[in-house]
Amino acid sequence: MSDESKPPAGSIAWIDLTVPDASGVRDFYKDVVGWDHEGCDMGGYDDYTMMPGGTADPIGGICHARGSNAEMPPSWMLYITVPDVDAAAVKVGERGGKVLVGPKGEKSRFCVIEDPAGAVCALFESK
Repeated sequence: MSDESKPPAGSIAWIDLTVPDASGVRDFYKDVVGWDHEGCDMGGYDDYTMMPGGTADPIGGICHARGSNAEMPPSWMLYITVPDVDAAAVKVGERGGKVLVGPKGEKSRFCVIEDPAGAVCALFESK
């Protein structure tokens, strides 16, 4: 990905909703806010990429609380763009936060953090 097409640091890159029944909640958001969806094969089940109605531009995902998400409570996860996930993860600890997951990933990298107030989000680096 070229630097021109990368989201700027500090921008919201993605949102995921993790719930026990992603299909039912997918349909809820389709009916309530007009999102379309596309299945994403997770090896035996589908999670869903969500797009504003009538577009092909993905804005987020709705995921089953299975596999790597099995321990997630029903929640929205916000992914904030940073230039270097590994460096940002070090700063999280230095500033009184905690790294809960990662950093990990090859195509893109992310980590899940908890800020000093206890709020959870993810940091995202696109490659």
